[in-house]
Amino acid sequence: MITTLLIIHGLLAVTLLGALTHQTLALWWPARAGHSVATSFRGVRSQIYTNTIIVLFVLTAICGSILYPTYRIAVRPILEQLRMNAANGIFEFKEHLVAIGLGLLPAYWYYWRQPLSPEYAFVRRMLTSLLAFIVWWGFLTGHILNNIRGFGL
Repeated sequence: MITTLLIIHGLLAVTLLGALTHQTLALWWPARAGHSVATSFRGVRSQIYTNTIIVLFVLTAICGSILYPTYRIAVRPILEQLRMNAANGIFEFKEHLVAIGLGLLPAYWYYWRQPLSPEYAFVRRMLTSLLAFIVWWGFLTGHILNNIRGFGL
């Protein structure tokens, strides 16, 4: 059960990571004229990702919270015995960032709602970039800790 949930959590995280990264890069690197792969990547309508990102963020956080007791019982004691305090610390920081990200979602939704107000373009960039940082931090931290402990052990 835990292994299946961990795989689902990982798949949700990768999907969230892709959508949020795509939206962030499209915001900071707008499209120009031309017919290249980069132009197509940059030419997306960033606002279409908003609701998907919110749902994926919440679902990924829920899966993570279900997995959390297993981490506390099976992984954290081993990290403490091995005196891997940095690994524990980055995970604690991840927990705080995800909580901040959940708190930012209503503002993120508000500033991305239709029609987009041009005067809030900077706010949208900052909120989206902050959420992208949170998701990347969480993804990399989870990946590193999984590699330290080992999958399914």
